[in-house]
Amino acid sequence: MPERSLMAAKPALVEKVLMRCAGQCAVCRAWSRQTVCASCLALYARPQPRCWTCAARLPLELIGRPRPQCGRCLQVAPPLDRTVAALDYRFPWDGLLQHFKYHQALELRESLLERLNSALSAADVAAPDWLLPVPLSSERLRERGYNQSHELAKALARRRGLRCEPGMLLRLRHNGAQADLKLEARAANVRGVFAIEPLAAPRLRGSSVALLDDVMTSGATLFELAGVLLQAGAMSVQAWVVARTPEPGTE
Repeated sequence: MPERSLMAAKPALVEKVLMRCAGQCAVCRAWSRQTVCASCLALYARPQPRCWTCAARLPLELIGRPRPQCGRCLQVAPPLDRTVAALDYRFPWDGLLQHFKYHQALELRESLLERLNSALSAADVAAPDWLLPVPLSSERLRERGYNQSHELAKALARRRGLRCEPGMLLRLRHNGAQADLKLEARAANVRGVFAIEPLAAPRLRGSSVALLDDVMTSGATLFELAGVLLQAGAMSVQAWVVARTPEPGTE
């Protein structure tokens, strides 16, 4: 049957095939085979020079400098050996991440994951022994329906051939949301909240770990977890995040 006759005979089938091939960009709504189109990626996902240990955005003139650090990390070294952030937490990624986090928009996972995976390849990070997502409290898990960091971590682990065991890290109690607090209060809010699963502790000793979270703002949560892991005997801890909140004055 000629192609024109096939299209006339089975319009519903043709429509289904076309829908699989193209959709709308989540940002500009142009037709695209990707969740975020190439034009929006070129506009909103350009690489930025970042602090080696906290991923704060740095001046463009520092591009190419080995292991650049921000002034804060030079004064007080964080417990992270390396932090990689794929994006700035601002338009359009702030809205997309909130939709992914709070509204179970799993269709955004692959696009967000691709941004992080590309950033890790560009940063030439050392592969860790363990990739561990930041754990949620049981209350928060019931509220959201899933742990967005775990969803990203398990998919990234498959892609990069890493071991991912979310049960190694425990959240001992439910604490207030970090987003509701001023920056100076965030460290106190997560102090003593995390622990290592006792049976997992021997496997963590002497190992390298990468923590995965969707968004890093002050770094308090990741710093607290890194401290817990180092105290348990881990040799090094990295942080891998999809987006980093820009420091005040860098917008």
